[in-house]
Formats: sequence, structure tokens, C-alpha cells
Amino acid sequence: MLDVRRLRLLRELSLRGTIAAVAQALAFTPSAVSQQLSTLEREAGVPLLERTGRRVVLTPAGQNLVHHAEAILERLEQATADLADARHGLSGPLRIGAFPTAGRAIVPTALTALAREHPRLEPRGLEIDPAGVANALRAGDLDVALIHEYDFVPSPVEPGLTIEPLFTEPMYLASTTPLQAGAADGSVIARSKDQPWITASPGTLCHTMTVRACQAAGFTPRVRHQADEFATVLALVAADQGVALVPQLGVVGPRPEVTLTPLPLHRRTEIAFRSGADRHPAVAAATAALRTASGSVQALGAGGRRHVPDRCRIEEQRCPSP
Repeated sequence: MLDVRRLRLLRELSLRGTIAAVAQALAFTPSAVSQQLSTLEREAGVPLLERTGRRVVLTPAGQNLVHHAEAILERLEQATADLADARHGLSGPLRIGAFPTAGRAIVPTALTALAREHPRLEPRGLEIDPAGVANALRAGDLDVALIHEYDFVPSPVEPGLTIEPLFTEPMYLASTTPLQAGAADGSVIARSKDQPWITASPGTLCHTMTVRACQAAGFTPRVRHQADEFATVLALVAADQGVALVPQLGVVGPRPEVTLTPLPLHRRTEIAFRSGADRHPAVAAATAALRTASGSVQALGAGGRRHVPDRCRIEEQRCPSP
């Protein structure tokens, strides 16, 4: 009989690549992971791993077993959801992850609604970059999360997860130099190639988005500053330290000296959870609360400016949609 816990370890190894990474993510020792995987091989009766020095790769039989493990783990999520649904009222911890701008603009409103409608539920928030969400969900460190993707950085397909769209927001070039009339088109980024740039930290989706957008415009940005908070990014722009790309939700604080030029680029926010968990009443409640809280933000994707007046100056020229 195959052990589900060991199947989960095999699935994690297929995704993370090394036994050390699996051990760190799931709070095991590397030796414990190796022992559990060896036991799984004995249960399976066929080799599942090939060891070459320090490297471990899955055999074809191991890869096939991972596909079965995905289906089994999804059914377990569904079973857990059905059991939770049979109980009266929602209670216990619910772990919600979000990137910083969503954590500020959406999550507090959703938490207020959850506290009002489900007082025995215990939501627990975690600020996390979208790049780390998939592993956190699969490891059970999160139950539901808000992630985002950009036009130049689409979300990868993540085994074991379900992703649902939430809303879309426009992107802007933030600078202290207003563009000349008629300049707000696809060449806006190219016109800033000689400017110093402000980006997020390497390894984040925001940093990758800026680099790829500049490369698509024909140059590699000359990065002067790195900051992960858009409030800090706009403060640096206001200090004439460079230009930056910011999404609608990143426009915070009164910055009348900063000009925001619309771009034919967008950022899309999505809800992520483990496949099969959509039937869990707590996950369903959190998803509904997040959708309601994001209602005002969704209007921005249709061209609204609700959060921008009195904060930064927007150039009136409009970009064509991509």
C-alpha cells in the first residue's frame, strides 16, 4: 500500500529538484526525506529515483507515479472540503497570502467581512512575493493566496494548484518629466532608455517585468536603485533618481511631482489555492470575500482612475490596448 505522505514527498522532489530543498520546505531533515523515499520505492516495487553523485532524478516510473499522486492529493483536498462542509459553521485557522499592494488595498477589507460573517474563523495573513506562493500552498503553509502576472511575465502552470482570475489593472511609467503631446504610445519606454531606472529586487516578478519590458523596447535598463515597495519607488522617482514602471495599485501617497504615463501593459491579479480545495467552505468564503473587496479595483481595469487623482499627475494621452 502506497503511503500518501511519501507520495507528497515524491511530488515535492519532482518540483523542487533536490532532497535538501524538499527537506527545508517541509521541515524534515534531508536524511529523513531520503529514508521516506527509499521506503516508497520498496512499496512501489520498482526504482523511482536515479542517484548520480549528489543529484537525484525521477525515473519514468517515478514520473508516472507523480501524475497519480497529483490526482490523489486533489481528491484528498476534496474529501477534506466535504468533511468541513458537514460541520456547522466555519472555525479554525485560514492562512491567506498576498503580495504587498494587494495586502494593503484588498486583504483588510476581506478580513473585515470574514470576521463579520464567520466570527469563529481565524484568518492569518502572510505577505509573500507571488514567486513563492506555489511552494507555500503545496507545502500547506497557505490555504489561499493572491498572486499576479504581467504581460511580459505570465504565470507558469503549477501542478496541484488552481488559479482563478480576479482583476486587471493598468501599468504606468513614473517619471518627473512630462512627455510631449502625442508621445504616450508604445514608444514611451523606449524614450526612457537613457534614463536611470528603479526596479524591484532581482528574482521578483516586478523586476523581471521591468527588464523584459525594456528589452522589448530595444534596450537593457541601467538600474540605479532597487526597492520592493512601490511607495519607496515613487519617492525615489519624485527625488529625480530615475524612472520606473508601476501598476495602478502601486500608486500611493501624494506625489504631485511624479507624472504617470499610461502604457499598453497590464498586471493581472489572480486567486490561487490547492486543486480540489475550492469546495472547502473556508476557502470558498475567503475567495468570495476577496472578490467582493476587489470590486472597486476591477473598475480600474476598465479605465477608471479612482485611486490616482490628488496623488500623482497622469498624462492625458492614452495608449492603444495591446
